[in-house]
Amino acid sequence: MTRVSVALCTHNGARFVGQQVQSILAQSRRPDQLVVSDDASTDDSVAIILSLVADSDVELVVLENPVALGYVANFEQALRATNGDLVALSDQDDVWHPDRIERAVALFESDAELLMVHADARLVDEHGADLGHTLFDALGVTAAERAEAASGDELAVLLRRNLVTGATAMFRRRAVELAVPFPEHWVHDEWLAMIATSAGRGMLVDEPIVDYRQHGSNQIGVTRLGLRGKIGRILEPRNGRNVYLAARAAVLEERLAQLGDAVRPDALARVRAKLAHLRVRETFSRHRIARLVPVLREAATGRYAHYSRGAGDILRDLLQPAGDE
Repeated sequence: MTRVSVALCTHNGARFVGQQVQSILAQSRRPDQLVVSDDASTDDSVAIILSLVADSDVELVVLENPVALGYVANFEQALRATNGDLVALSDQDDVWHPDRIERAVALFESDAELLMVHADARLVDEHGADLGHTLFDALGVTAAERAEAASGDELAVLLRRNLVTGATAMFRRRAVELAVPFPEHWVHDEWLAMIATSAGRGMLVDEPIVDYRQHGSNQIGVTRLGLRGKIGRILEPRNGRNVYLAARAAVLEERLAQLGDAVRPDALARVRAKLAHLRVRETFSRHRIARLVPVLREAATGRYAHYSRGAGDILRDLLQPAGDE
């Protein structure tokens, strides 16, 4: 039987973590193991979890950090302590829908090449009230992107932008083993998604499977941008953005090359093409006028469409001021 672990990370989460753990224990397909990695909480987060899990048949592992590691390193620690064939990531402040695990397990058991399943989420406020839109709505995920992700080549979408939120994601152990250690410049869930879709396939479930709580203390939250916000993002100072993106891509290319036959050759080739695109973008002048020809030349290659956000990033590169302008 497929063994399922949950990696739950906490940091001063006493306000909401009880509801999250209750939703995990109430799953139609309960997990076999719950690994809790607490990042130097000063509240009752761990005590609340212990009291809720005490009378269950779920194996509980609790790791307590005397000094905070930060959320990425804390998730890596939690994942390394899991022993399931499948591992679900869990934030401390959400609520899982009752069939969240069961649905993902069924998908994994029907497809041996599947290394990741993730989904949309219902956005709720701190009291659990529906905010009226989903995570994918807030992120502006298009119908075309959803269809492409569901077609079996989610890497194509992820090379342009991240769609994977850890709170909705489950990974096969092979993906976790290939992804650790987590590198600098990458958030854990996005890194895991890139490795999973480079070594196998991902599956997007295009409907909410968790309630994703938005409140003032989210370590990572989501904001729905209107037209003014999108224009503002295009015009915000560059501050080394393209250099940073190229550095991230270089880290990914290096890891995939190290993994060798564990990843698909086409995945490595596509990541190298993305890196080449970003290497061009990081050389653009701080002066807008001087960028015009190089940006249009790069646009003519078609790589903005395949490895960046298309017209939006072309406009960014043409219009964004340098940080000191």
